[in-house]
Amino acid sequence: MNLPILPGSVIGVLGSGQLGRMLAIAARRMGYRIHTFSPEKDTPTGQIADVEMVASYEDLEAVRTFARGVDVVTFEFENVSAAAAEAAAEYVPVRPSGFVLHTTQHRLREKTFLAKAGFPVTPFRPVCSLEDLLMGLRDLGFPVVLKTAGFGYDGKGQSKLTSPDEVESAFRALGGQEAILEAFIDFRCEVSVVAARGVDGTFSHYGLIENTHRNHILDISVAPAPLPPEIAREAVEIARQVLEQLDVIGVLCIEFFLTRNDRLLINELAPRPHNSGHFTLDACITSQFEQQLRAVCGLPLGSTRQLCPAAMANLLGDLWQNGEPRWAAVCAFPEVKLHLYGKRVPRPGRKMGHLTALAPSTEEALQLVRSARAALHLPP
Repeated sequence: MNLPILPGSVIGVLGSGQLGRMLAIAARRMGYRIHTFSPEKDTPTGQIADVEMVASYEDLEAVRTFARGVDVVTFEFENVSAAAAEAAAEYVPVRPSGFVLHTTQHRLREKTFLAKAGFPVTPFRPVCSLEDLLMGLRDLGFPVVLKTAGFGYDGKGQSKLTSPDEVESAFRALGGQEAILEAFIDFRCEVSVVAARGVDGTFSHYGLIENTHRNHILDISVAPAPLPPEIAREAVEIARQVLEQLDVIGVLCIEFFLTRNDRLLINELAPRPHNSGHFTLDACITSQFEQQLRAVCGLPLGSTRQLCPAAMANLLGDLWQNGEPRWAAVCAFPEVKLHLYGKRVPRPGRKMGHLTALAPSTEEALQLVRSARAALHLPP
């Protein structure tokens, strides 16, 4: 019998970035304590946590020591070794499970699992050698996208190939790593569904979200997505089936391509709260972070009802190039919420925070969040 893990208990988080920080804030509000484990100190999560344990994910004895001091373990990004999740599971529940982590942290395992289960995915071929790559190109043609199979996010470890001249150099750039070759999809837009599944199998979701990217990094998300309701219903049903097939306990995001003929293809899975779901902190009755907490603790899931349309814009380290952004200027927009992650060093492409705009329509929210972000670096 799965007894609920009640307030006053200790939540262990593998990882220490901004997702863990927002989970920790939700946990503190509900009376839980937070311990975080990662190779770094003074981290976004560590600044909120009761205990910040600094060690490598490969140090399984340290992971075991960490697990003995908490009541449940979850993770805030998927680049934690599956062995670490298994070591923690010797002592406490790990949610989502090590199987979910093992499957989703490796692009080839993930796509193979989804394809075998009958889910719509981009056409792909495994690549372990130059011969594999050439055979894949014969099957898929140009253009294609070559990606390292493991430990990639925000466009890292991938390159687009448009001609035979690029093949050998792209293969050398893999450095001997296992890879996956995917057909390039000329998509209409990118969308996602952030969903949760409880210990008892209860399913909840935040509807369909439309996402735009810049340099492979999420730039702006709009919710609800301004797309036909039948597309939203199909995406949510696919999400439900994915969470059931993986036996997820917790939050998982499914990222899709929507093709020109309105076909949904799964691009990636993220077994955790997701950047595209940050709007839920301000726009929904229960945020994705509180929902993650509820799910991993075996509590009933909260209402995901969205109170008004919203748009979220990422704040990257590039904004600091000409000095500290003008925070007072963005606070002059009363319908815009500012979230900063406590990161000390801004770097180009590094996620430092985000803005969420709330408005009567998605069009107004989108315009508002763009205007607020632009005000951060306008001259006074």
